[in-house]
Amino acid sequence: MNWKSAYLESRILSASPLDLVNILYEHAILEIHQARQSLARGDVAARSGSVSKAIAIIGELQSSLDLEAGGEIAANLGQLYQYMRAQLTAGNLRQSDAPFAEVTRLLESLGDAWRAIAKGSAGSGVSGPWLNSSAGRSTVGDEAPYALAGLSA
Repeated sequence: MNWKSAYLESRILSASPLDLVNILYEHAILEIHQARQSLARGDVAARSGSVSKAIAIIGELQSSLDLEAGGEIAANLGQLYQYMRAQLTAGNLRQSDAPFAEVTRLLESLGDAWRAIAKGSAGSGVSGPWLNSSAGRSTVGDEAPYALAGLSA
């Protein structure tokens, strides 16, 4: 394990549910950035790998929603996450940067909102009704950053 993976693992293991959401947003944006760079270089394999990781991360965000307690907010977020996943797939298939740029803007905007929520609830243990109460307890995939940052039940 390199130092970056060790740092991320430590960060994830000590994170609150809101911090985990923020970590997922950060890494989804990072993967899309890498996909965009790979698209510019013509590296199909790297682009597809990064898009797949971003789609998986957004899938985890979507599956962590508590639709019953979160009501309309959670339902709207779920639809937005589904739209982002579809846009990433379309961008990858069409080899087009525009869908990647759009999803990046959406994730950055939502990430800003989640950071504001986390900042406002620091130390209160608040996770919000839109998040599944068991967020951060399961794993996704084989790679450490994604496996450790899972938010599903």
